[in-house]
Amino acid sequence: MRKILLVLVPCGGLALVPSPLARVCTKRSATMEESSSSSSSTDLDAWAAKYLVKPPNRGLKGENVTRFDKYKARYMGQYNEVDTSYSDMTYDQFASYVSTRTFSFKVGDRVKGTVSSYDGQSRAMIDIGAKQYAVLPLKEATISPDADRIDDVVDLGQSVETEIISDYRDDGMYVVSIKRILYEKAWDKITEWSREDPLFEAPVVHTNRGGAILLVEGLRAFLPGSHMMGQYATEETVGKSILVKFLEVNKEAQKLVVSHKRAIIEHSFDNVKRGDVVEGTVASVKPYGAFVQLEGLSGLLHISQISYDRVVSIADTLREGMPVKCMIIDHDKSNGRIALSTKTLEPEPGDMLRDPQRVFDLAHETAAKYHARIEAERSAREKAAKEMVLGLGDSIIDGLDDDDLDDLDDERLIGDVIEQQQQPEPTNA
Repeated sequence: MRKILLVLVPCGGLALVPSPLARVCTKRSATMEESSSSSSSTDLDAWAAKYLVKPPNRGLKGENVTRFDKYKARYMGQYNEVDTSYSDMTYDQFASYVSTRTFSFKVGDRVKGTVSSYDGQSRAMIDIGAKQYAVLPLKEATISPDADRIDDVVDLGQSVETEIISDYRDDGMYVVSIKRILYEKAWDKITEWSREDPLFEAPVVHTNRGGAILLVEGLRAFLPGSHMMGQYATEETVGKSILVKFLEVNKEAQKLVVSHKRAIIEHSFDNVKRGDVVEGTVASVKPYGAFVQLEGLSGLLHISQISYDRVVSIADTLREGMPVKCMIIDHDKSNGRIALSTKTLEPEPGDMLRDPQRVFDLAHETAAKYHARIEAERSAREKAAKEMVLGLGDSIIDGLDDDDLDDLDDERLIGDVIEQQQQPEPTNA
């Protein structure tokens, strides 16, 4: 049986080719196909060498192989696997690391970021990483009540620690706060500081019927009216700084209370001593004496300390609002009490009853004479005691051993002499 070859001719028809010719054409066709395949393979190898890809793999099989994978394998080849021999972290390690991390935040999270831009005068944009931005409103950027512009509070490029206070808004950004972190740090600082019980000044920012509001390390502190020394806080005191001490510090209850009275008393007591002449004003008159308002302190001028002469009626000598000068004769810092005297300032006994103004005019001069007289009396007593020691010391010293003599001092010796003098003389039976 003869073989024939059906050949497509250019005219579009078919031609029957005898068997020998068919064998030649078949062989030629096979040669051309082999040459074409060889050329295609060479081009693909060059492409693979240039772009680091594997030669085509047309034998892809499996359920996970898509049609795209087959076309890619046939016409492009497959990309080579990345060489991880020089890497500190493999893909598997990186995938495991990423799987344990999250780039979503919730309210209360602390996030560090960088100020990237300003959005008007009232807010800033914070780059919080992971290609995310957050909004920092002006009211959440500081604890200062005087801030008017966001660029006065934070600088571009500044690294800040923030707290997420709101989830995504309509524009897809978080709202963050610096103020809440500053509040927490301020409370920690004040709590630690209050243990030292310091005296400090704080500005008045507001007044009300109950007292005043002061700023302490950015926190609002309440000053009760009962702890104001002198007059109550008024609108005129707003903006002024006053001396205060901590009265109550409670971070959990967010309660901060200060006292002006305690601060003034402590400060004033540190600057007064017995024998000082002070000026004041009579605050009130009682049957037993008069209360004198000093600079930050209140002292009692007892009726027995007004004059060396007998005082029948205090109101005849002192009246409320009257300026006076007194000498401090005693003080008790723990109880805040001061004892005053005007009779020690009298040039002559009874001058306070006859001419109080003369006493006040000569107060410092009379006080100097008083101190000199007291010092002279003290020196005289010591001299007399020493003379007594010289007269009676031998009898005392004879009764002491060597150790007692080493520890002997004038004060002890004088005390022994006085004790011997006070002993009654023996009577003859």
